[in-house]
Amino acid sequence: MPGPDDAGQAPDAAPGAPWRPEERATGLGSLPGTDRREAARTVVGELPDFPHVPELPARGVGADVIGRATALLVDLAVEVWPSGYRVTARPGSAHRRGVELLARDVDAFDEVLGETGATPRRVKTQVAGPWTLAAGVELRSGNRVLTDTGAVAEFVESLAEGLRGHVADLARRTGAGVVVQLDEPTLPAVLAGSLPTPSGFGTVRAVPGAEARAGLATLVAAARDAGAVGVVVHCCHPTPPLALLGATGADAVAVDLTALDRSSAVLDALGELWDAPLELWLGLVPATDPPVPPELEALARPALDLADRLGFDRERLADRAVLTPACGLAGASPDWARTAMARSVELARAAADPPSAW
Repeated sequence: MPGPDDAGQAPDAAPGAPWRPEERATGLGSLPGTDRREAARTVVGELPDFPHVPELPARGVGADVIGRATALLVDLAVEVWPSGYRVTARPGSAHRRGVELLARDVDAFDEVLGETGATPRRVKTQVAGPWTLAAGVELRSGNRVLTDTGAVAEFVESLAEGLRGHVADLARRTGAGVVVQLDEPTLPAVLAGSLPTPSGFGTVRAVPGAEARAGLATLVAAARDAGAVGVVVHCCHPTPPLALLGATGADAVAVDLTALDRSSAVLDALGELWDAPLELWLGLVPATDPPVPPELEALARPALDLADRLGFDRERLADRAVLTPACGLAGASPDWARTAMARSVELARAAADPPSAW
């Protein structure tokens, strides 16, 4: 495969390079099953223009969203207790397993790209953001890392350092520009102070918005330092903290449009992001097998209605959006996972060349 240029990224994948329609569709990370090579073949086969390193949480400890992120930590280690991941002095077997799973997943992804002859200009990797990670790992006391501001700072810097290495390695191996997706499903609860303490009788402190923004901004900057050509922050909550996500320095914000709260406040905030120099990644295709496969126009309808409601030309969907499944596909059947990715590509093509019926 062609290698990156002297700046460490594929020349055609520079941040300002125009995107082809097929490049404006991708998956959000997880797939069903446990076979890394089959997962890589599925992703590269259905999303050859913008594939992502697959995640297979069905493999258990070390392969879930938290275990995946801990595999990137530098000079911090975890082990697994009955209550979940916990900080330890030395990497436990679960930590080592997570590191090994991530390394082998990247190997399989790179090998399948070479075997198929696919030469995407951009590839994507996903990692839990700092707040979802800090909420999902315990200190030795049993409290969440989130409860200790000093520990949070250590985790942010450690994850940032690991992310730099991961991005640089993926760019070197694939010869493509790397897009980083920071997943923050727990961020709304972190901001609301609604996460329970170990006893269950209280809740963890609410993190101020400025503090949350700064932590995410550190990860965005780290990805860019390593040569990432784009960073997207993903939160599939019905009322994601859109203004905060847009202020992190990311290039795009990803939402589940099928589940998004349709209140004026949420839609107005989404419109402000789209009116800024930010793109939207819109989750449209069901993440689990629907009773009846929906028609393309029905899948596109929430995005078309969003553009109309916000007063934007529908052409913005082709120029300033990436279309995806609603969320990760770990809960889908293998057949629907393939279909969901293929339908995302069909939606992106239709956005660039809309059928007359639309």
